[in-house]
Amino acid sequence: MALFEAKTKYGLVRGHSMEGYTVFKGIPYAKPPLGEGRFAAPQEPDNWEGIYEAEHFGSVAMQVPLDPASFYGKEFYQYPEYMPARSEDCLYLNIWTPAGEAGEKLPVAFWIHGGAFLQGYSHEVEFDGEAYCRRGVVLVSINYRLGVFGFLAHPWLEEEQAGQGGRRISGNYALLDQIAALRWVRENIAAFGGDPGNITVFGQSAGCMSVQALVSTPLTEDWIAKAIFQSASGYKSMMGTHTMEEAKKAGEEFVELTGAADLEELRAIPAGELLEMQKAFLERRQGMGLCFGPTIDHAILDGDFDTLLERGEMKDIPYMMGSTAQDLGTTPQMRETGERGRLYYGCVGLSHKLEELGRRPGYVYYFTRSPLGDDAGAFHSSELWYMFGTLERSWRPKEEGDYALSGKMLDAWTDFMKYGDPKGGKEGAWRPCTKEDPYVQILDI
Repeated sequence: MALFEAKTKYGLVRGHSMEGYTVFKGIPYAKPPLGEGRFAAPQEPDNWEGIYEAEHFGSVAMQVPLDPASFYGKEFYQYPEYMPARSEDCLYLNIWTPAGEAGEKLPVAFWIHGGAFLQGYSHEVEFDGEAYCRRGVVLVSINYRLGVFGFLAHPWLEEEQAGQGGRRISGNYALLDQIAALRWVRENIAAFGGDPGNITVFGQSAGCMSVQALVSTPLTEDWIAKAIFQSASGYKSMMGTHTMEEAKKAGEEFVELTGAADLEELRAIPAGELLEMQKAFLERRQGMGLCFGPTIDHAILDGDFDTLLERGEMKDIPYMMGSTAQDLGTTPQMRETGERGRLYYGCVGLSHKLEELGRRPGYVYYFTRSPLGDDAGAFHSSELWYMFGTLERSWRPKEEGDYALSGKMLDAWTDFMKYGDPKGGKEGAWRPCTKEDPYVQILDI
């Protein structure tokens, strides 16, 4: 019998019982970041009376919707039933659990969505926990603040922090959201049948960069047991962080565009108007890369990812990592010649660097299946349908081999979450990627 109610630190939660599992939607992991909570660290949620009915996904972070006719709009955002309301009140998480009771100590998968830190949300059409539950894993997915709401750095905010007795830092609110969500899971997941000592943090694209931050900051202590990097990780792969000077320069330019005279006026601007201003700002800075993203603030992050790895500050845990054949940084010329992109070599390099540091080398994959329906190839994000087991929701034609590949990937992902390797401790071809044996698992039909 599936678990139906869970007793959290903040009160009772009731989920929606499915066949063999229960889904809890839209649980608040922090107070709504409104008013003075805008451009500030998330605060612990209040307790509630009675039972919290977790039947609906929460609102998602403020973002400019993608055009459904665009490539990624058609791929992931053309389904009306999955189009949520947007709000600054967005700090919610979702839990899919196969547990029959609390305290079962099932492995936990903590998913962070991508979207260039500007788009995306926790319950997109391609995300679902059913296939994880069928394999005995609890899946958690989270929302976090995006764009200027999640990363604005500015002297006004530094002065406010200093005036409250804190360090003179600003920005990285999205990372603080993720840390708050991870803390919430650590403290409460046992009530949903999960093991707080076996949490695998995984993410793709901007979500992958987020995972790199979470395994590189001391603020997550020993909360993370394993990590999976998808399509934005690697050593010397150019997927970096902002310096505080860069972040503040962008922040000052943005605030000047708003016309706000002080922090009070900036916080009083309606969220929708601020989003339109962000849109204009990004258009003006087109071609300058990720304007909003993880920043080296010497509080959450004390250096860029390569530096933190070299200093041995990345957590000593099992890692799995990979990319797709037509991933970020892969040019048409490279595609024609079959040359592999910088993320491929970055993942191999990361695994080798771990080995060099006396750590366990990572497990590396390369997703090369070209989904049917167009000539985009194994594009950035194409593996998501497969490793969530949601191929049936995609508009693309499928072959029998696609479903077999999806099952193989789900087995590998969940085995890694259970055992620390993608073959469940059994004999198999997928070996760690070492300098002596630089093995990369090809994922294709």
